[in-house]
Amino acid sequence: MANTEKTVRVRLVKGLRGVQSRHRLSVKALGLSKLNSVRELKDSPQVRGLINTVYYLVRVEE
Repeated sequence: MANTEKTVRVRLVKGLRGVQSRHRLSVKALGLSKLNSVRELKDSPQVRGLINTVYYLVRVEE
């Protein structure tokens, strides 16, 4: 059987300079460190919540 879990690709498109510390922690929790870094994460409510917190810093590529 193929892996049927949904995933979501997240790309950091804006720098973290001048961003709230809580938002920096959310970006770190998503596994993003440098500008234009990309992570493929399991699509879950927890991940969606982190993305919604830092919506202005990331781009979602489904």
